Amino acid sequence: MRRLSGVLLAGAMLVSLTQNVFAQAAPTKFTMDGDLSLWSVAVNADKTADYEQILAKVKDVLSKSSTPEARQQAAGWKVMKMSKPMADGKFIYTHLITPVPGADYNILQLLYQTIKDPVEQKRLYELYRGAFGANLSLASGTIVIDMSK
Repeated sequence: MRRLSGVLLAGAMLVSLTQNVFAQAAPTKFTMDGDLSLWSVAVNADKTADYEQILAKVKDVLSKSSTPEARQQAAGWKVMKMSKPMADGKFIYTHLITPVPGADYNILQLLYQTIKDPVEQKRLYELYRGAFGANLSLASGTIVIDMSK
């Protein structure tokens, strides 16, 4: 009986550990609020073409999606590259986004929703990881005055 309870306890611990590992591995949803969001990231100078390749893939995935939310994300998302690098050589890319409420802007997750081949997912991850320098800022808010109107 003692041995059986030990086996059951070990099994329960293994199940609990496995559930915790999978819970931690769940992707984080990256949402934005307000009328406009400005999200700036630093990209390694020698990898700007890789970063732009990832962004072009995201644009392709969103614009070809059958969901209105994804197409709305694509329509409200522009990316600007700074003309000159920062002192450390990295380039700042600022994403100008009209947020879709509740939509996920996690770049890799957007790609993984339609790209299911693990080899291609890994290639895209490595491309993104190699290019990405740092998150610099995220500013979201409400437009209080629209000078164009």
